Amino acid sequence: MNESANNPVYKRRLLQHKLGIALSSIAMALGVFFLMWILFTLLIKGFGAVNLAMFTDTTPAPGSDGGGLMNAIVGSLLIVVSATVISTPIGILAGIYLAEYGESNRFSDVTRFVTDIMLSAPSIVIGLFVYALYVAQVKHFSGWAGSLAISLIAVPVVVRTTDNMLALVPTSLREAAFALGAPRWKVALLIRIRAVKAGIVTGVLLAVARISGETAPLLYTALNNQFFSADMNKPMANLPNVIFQFAMSPYDNWRSLAWGGALLITFSVLGLNILSRTLFSQKVQN
Repeated sequence: MNESANNPVYKRRLLQHKLGIALSSIAMALGVFFLMWILFTLLIKGFGAVNLAMFTDTTPAPGSDGGGLMNAIVGSLLIVVSATVISTPIGILAGIYLAEYGESNRFSDVTRFVTDIMLSAPSIVIGLFVYALYVAQVKHFSGWAGSLAISLIAVPVVVRTTDNMLALVPTSLREAAFALGAPRWKVALLIRIRAVKAGIVTGVLLAVARISGETAPLLYTALNNQFFSADMNKPMANLPNVIFQFAMSPYDNWRSLAWGGALLITFSVLGLNILSRTLFSQKVQN
């Protein structure tokens, strides 16, 4: 032990180790500090706007007092739920194909490559794509266009999660099913999917959390609506765009509502992340 302690190589590596730990700790402390600062500011200013009127009144007109976010909350729920319904089956089926049939397939390699690109693509580009493909053709903004735009963001998250989860299923489980004469599609849907269903649900929840606060795609697709509307074929109010618009306004009640909407989205995303982590930890324990 004394010889190794006097070894210059050992001393240099020990110094590098301590330096790395120190830098990592400082980076973690800075990250936690700024995160807590943001959350503290959000809580202080956001709770002041949370009241019954925020959930029962529509967004106020310029210069008027009071108002709420009911139309934006309902619009966001409709858009996000529709996008989840669109993206979940597509993402899961694509993930099953990649895991089950894409081991040595050029088409699967291209699909994985495109999925990785979509995961890192700027959301505003996706919004412009849907605007050119759909909105410009029908010549009006709509909730359906917003759902289509954010579903394109959710699909690659579900695809990669499903593909990665299915890859964790032991090969022996598949071989046992094949030995009993089960066809490949039954092995994929009835055995492999069931084995990792908690992980797949986690991926879906993470995708929902990812798209809940997207603003840029909805600017070019759903736009906004000052009045309450449940018609998905018309411009629809949504929390991200209302926050974006109200945060820069000169009216105090608008800015207060923007803080309240930001707090609502933050807690919703936080709840989805906690739920997904809980499901995943339960799966690991099982």
